Amino acid sequence: MASLEELKQKYNPVLEKGQEVGLRLENLHVEGDKLLIRGVVPSEYGLNQLWDEIKRIDPSYSDLTADLKVNSGEVYTVESGDTLSKIARRFYGDANAYQRIFEANRDQLDDPNKIYPGQQLKLP
Repeated sequence: MASLEELKQKYNPVLEKGQEVGLRLENLHVEGDKLLIRGVVPSEYGLNQLWDEIKRIDPSYSDLTADLKVNSGEVYTVESGDTLSKIARRFYGDANAYQRIFEANRDQLDDPNKIYPGQQLKLP
């Protein structure tokens, strides 16, 4: 039976991809002889990226239980160097989807080119 550390090491690329796509991890532990990863991502694109990584590591994922959900309505905190296009590419896989983020945040954005670090943006 694999230990938590062995399973975490095996599936570490999934956890790394999770950081890239905004995974909010809720549980990470061994349940029986499987690693349980439970969390929420802000987009369908992010969810698909995680499943692609899981299948790349082990197509049968026989030692993994992944309970992953999409929570649109997630909030993203703008970091230095971010643009709406960069955020859209990260969460939706398409830089041109920046307009979706802009429209969802019209209450606080007048110009899609003017965002600042620390700003909280809704991800539709």
